[in-house]
Amino acid sequence: MATNPPSIFSDSRRKANRLRTLSLQSGISDPARFVLDDMVDDMAERLAFVRHEPEKALVIGDYTGRMVAEVLPDTASIHAADFVGKHDLDLARPFPVSGFDFIAVLGLLDTVNDLPGALIHLRQALAPGGMVIAMFAGGGSLPSLRKAIYAAEPDRPAARMHPLVDTRAAAELLQRAAWKDPVVDSHDLKVRYRSMDRLVADLREQGLGNALASPAPRLTRAGLERARRAFMAQADEDGRVTETFSVLTLSGRRSLAGT
Repeated sequence: MATNPPSIFSDSRRKANRLRTLSLQSGISDPARFVLDDMVDDMAERLAFVRHEPEKALVIGDYTGRMVAEVLPDTASIHAADFVGKHDLDLARPFPVSGFDFIAVLGLLDTVNDLPGALIHLRQALAPGGMVIAMFAGGGSLPSLRKAIYAAEPDRPAARMHPLVDTRAAAELLQRAAWKDPVVDSHDLKVRYRSMDRLVADLREQGLGNALASPAPRLTRAGLERARRAFMAQADEDGRVTETFSVLTLSGRRSLAGT
């Protein structure tokens, strides 16, 4: 008997985070977008390496528009989708459109409650032999911030940051989702900060904020100051803390038989 996946993440909070990101990206000068830019650049290199030139593509989660404009300019048919707005797409359900020979997913999958189900829906939306590449923040991300948040309330730590998928778990998920020729890898993006507040602002601007279904209460003023001190205690001699964003990449195909 099928059981519903646990509700770790909140759909409404995830959408609110995304709407805030879209607003910040268009409303402030020079917003942070380095995580998505890194994903788009990596996606372009991977497509060039495998010489995959799609005719019908689906792009999910690219709020910059670079995938369509720079990576897939010659693709005949492109659908762009997101979790919010008029191009809303629910990864928890079968897609309303299918037959894509390429699907790109940038972010978003790290806050899906039923990740195995989402991976199955992605495979089923492909044409036979079609290819999908999905990238999102994976295990190993934000170790400096996690350490600082723990230091803020060491006696009774609360869940304030997302659980993340590592490469081993991702490989098992792809097998369960029946992706053909599955490949999982990751790379680290290093960014240096002079304050924890700047890091938190960067996370919000890029839609990487907390989307937990049961968020912890806000840190007290004293707890926040402890977190800031713990964060800066990790600084190097230049007064900067190096934070890590670990980008997990899942790639694979639908079989030529269409299964």
